Amino acid sequence: VNTVRERLFLLITAAVLAGGAVGAVGPVGFVGLIVPHTVRRLAGGDYRRLLPLSALGGAVLMIWADIFSRVIVTPAELPIGVILSLLGGPFFLYLLVKKPTL
Repeated sequence: VNTVRERLFLLITAAVLAGGAVGAVGPVGFVGLIVPHTVRRLAGGDYRRLLPLSALGGAVLMIWADIFSRVIVTPAELPIGVILSLLGGPFFLYLLVKKPTL
């Protein structure tokens, strides 16, 4: 079994499936991918802190993405989904290729 080829195939398949999901429901789901992983890395795995900090982090990310989408192409407004996709896409790829830690 060619593991390099299989890994590349699975990476491409996961990216296409994620792209399809984002196309169906919108890129706001990237917030649910970015924020909890980042908060867990910063605050640890205690769910008493992780859940409220993830909610707060998601709200802050949405506010900053909204502000940035309004400012970047003034006087027009860029859709917030574009900003979230630009953040979420590379982050998703990072999660796919990083080695899992137990």
